[in-house]
Amino acid sequence: MSTTTSSRTRAKQSRPGYRCTECGWTTPKWVGRCGECQEWGTVTDEGPASAGPRTVATSPGRAPARPIAEIDVAAAQAAPTQVPELDRVLGGGLVPGAVVLLAGEPGVGKSTLLLDVAASYARGADGRDARTVLYVTGEESAGQVRLRAERVGALAPTLLLAAETDLGTVLGHVEANEPDLLVVDSVQTIASAEVDGAPGGVSQVREVAASLIAVAKSRQVPVLLVGHVTKDGTVAGPRTLEHLVDVVCQFEGDRHSRLRMVRAVKNRYGPTDEVGCFELSERGIIGLSDPSGLFLSHLGAGVPGTCVTVTLEGRRPLALELQSLVAPSPLANPRRTTSGVESSRLAMILAVLHRHAGLRLADQDVYVSTIGGARVTEPAADLATALAIVSARTGEPLPTGTVAVGEVGLAGDIRPVTGLDRRVGEAARLGFVRAVVPAGTSVKAPAGMQLLEARHLAEAVELAGVGVRSADRRGDSPLTS
Repeated sequence: MSTTTSSRTRAKQSRPGYRCTECGWTTPKWVGRCGECQEWGTVTDEGPASAGPRTVATSPGRAPARPIAEIDVAAAQAAPTQVPELDRVLGGGLVPGAVVLLAGEPGVGKSTLLLDVAASYARGADGRDARTVLYVTGEESAGQVRLRAERVGALAPTLLLAAETDLGTVLGHVEANEPDLLVVDSVQTIASAEVDGAPGGVSQVREVAASLIAVAKSRQVPVLLVGHVTKDGTVAGPRTLEHLVDVVCQFEGDRHSRLRMVRAVKNRYGPTDEVGCFELSERGIIGLSDPSGLFLSHLGAGVPGTCVTVTLEGRRPLALELQSLVAPSPLANPRRTTSGVESSRLAMILAVLHRHAGLRLADQDVYVSTIGGARVTEPAADLATALAIVSARTGEPLPTGTVAVGEVGLAGDIRPVTGLDRRVGEAARLGFVRAVVPAGTSVKAPAGMQLLEARHLAEAVELAGVGVRSADRRGDSPLTS
């Protein structure tokens, strides 16, 4: 009886397993489609499961448990990277032993940003306190990285460069040079000879990440990792990679725009609602402490169909301009085209304008776009979008220096938005003198600015000075002609 039981146990332990190469999902039998990420053809044979020995208790040795109040925090203070926009996102800088994962689409500028960070960190503050930085590239040759560093001005005497794809060699470079910062570009190109599978696979990424994290914690060296993303924007490799690292940052940007943004998706040492803004140019990547100018057109003052609003990117207010064009349509179904604005949001605003503001658009093509490649995702830009459409339809521009902030409800009401005081303050700083805002928010007007409070969309249109004329409105319009 015991022999039969032991043989069944051995058979169960030697049963082959299958794992998804995209997300790490496991299954005892092969399937064509992953049950977790729903990808086809990614489930591969992992080999027989090993029954390792049970872990036994060991003595803590030189690291016994201590009262939390007696833990020294001096060694855990963040050191600035000398790139202020990145420091804003990280919460002040790089913490010793922290592992930061920077993910983004191909060509967005991840390598350029980290090369600039590596050079700035190596130079130190004002050229003092130079530190050793090891930059490991697995995607380019050392000569290619050297040429880009010369072009963007990222040459530093203590910046060391190594082109390696073997994990053991990378760890050897760390042992030999003892850097103050390690940059690996990218984690999907490094492979370990001790683990089966191609570079970038689930097993390889897990082993490489675990080894680099162990080095970071044992040597108290911050590590910056570049991560690839899949077609849906998630970090490639096992999901455990995002759980293992301390900070996960997303590097975003449109290929046709100069603006790049870094957002902290996960941050154990700081806030996750900060955004760093950069401008990608031929000279490299430059931090933007005041990026509002990228989204405003100075020629748009006094032009029908334009309205400025202030959005919040994390805790940072950004002023951007919305433009609209309304033209007679020769089609039975008029066009509704957007760029930087959600099409579903535009459809809702047009319906509210028709029903509650009496604006006739059934036979008109409507185009709405943002300036500078910005993307509007929050409802606080609804009011500015509506006013830009009304201005384009009536041909009457908004008064110069007018900004609009507010969410438009389906009942035609103007709803309050978060951070209105910061939005209005940013508009006043940029020189705007009139702001159409939701009523009842009890926000104090900054010096030199007039707040026009509106409870209904029709009231907001009148306050903005772009009232709907009798030729443009429906017969049951609540507005006067």
